[in-house]
Amino acid sequence: MSTAPLLRLTGLTKRYPGVTALDDLTLELPTGRIGLVGANGAGKSTMFRLLLGLAFPTEGTVEVCGIDVSSDPIGVRSRLGYMPEHDCLPLDQTAADVVATFGELSGLPARAARQRASDILDLVGLDEARFRPIGGFSTGMRQRTKLAQALVGDPELVLLDEPTAGLDPLGREEMLTLVARLGSFGISVLMATHLLDDVQQVCDHVVMIDAGRLVVSGGTTSLLERTGLVTVDVGLRGDELVTALARVGTHAAFAEGLVEVTIGGDEHMDLIRDTVADLGLPLFRLSTRLTSLDEVFVRHSGEAS
Repeated sequence: MSTAPLLRLTGLTKRYPGVTALDDLTLELPTGRIGLVGANGAGKSTMFRLLLGLAFPTEGTVEVCGIDVSSDPIGVRSRLGYMPEHDCLPLDQTAADVVATFGELSGLPARAARQRASDILDLVGLDEARFRPIGGFSTGMRQRTKLAQALVGDPELVLLDEPTAGLDPLGREEMLTLVARLGSFGISVLMATHLLDDVQQVCDHVVMIDAGRLVVSGGTTSLLERTGLVTVDVGLRGDELVTALARVGTHAAFAEGLVEVTIGGDEHMDLIRDTVADLGLPLFRLSTRLTSLDEVFVRHSGEAS
């Protein structure tokens, strides 16, 4: 396994006539599950094309698993799996045939590719459906088939382009569970999405881009800073706590069964605890609230502009 960073981008710029898709990106990203976040048109698809060697930078360099993509695009693609966003599967073929074909294209002998396809389809929950034509599959099953073909070649890194697109809530949760499991097989993930909740749920590292420019990059946990809010759950008697805190000059609000209290330091935590005790309220939970990745994106986008 390479000791180089999973991805290294240096001054990466890609221009098309009339538009700059990526603008001077410099990043080093570790192995693990990485979320590539940005709105449609932010440059995510362009970055995937550059990583796959299907396009080349106008300026700068791209290294994947220690290999310069411009120098050896075939060598890079041998390390990668790719799950495209759009529906691209042959509808008259079975999932077993499609995934086995991609296994052979990755270099596996036919028999080994067939066995590997069976194992991967079992992993993604399509074992019983693997001999059915893809044309009869639901959206979720087609997404799982696309994931399976991306994994069949045993890649070091798999590129997932909007893997939860078109899925209902249950299908989305199942797909994210599969993505989260890939690390246990030694496979790193770069997941492009505009859904920050998906990234917050499964990714170790986040890269946010906007209009081709880097907004922020960092570990998911480190980006989720603590706010000046405390969430208190005292059941149905939250209004009593809000009133009591107001009397001592502390702002609080009761909504959706929880009390949110604006604090300025540890002494306010003691005040909340003592007030709950004085009122004889049940205390089910007392916790500081974290920012969401949405808030991180908005804040850093404003700083960048």
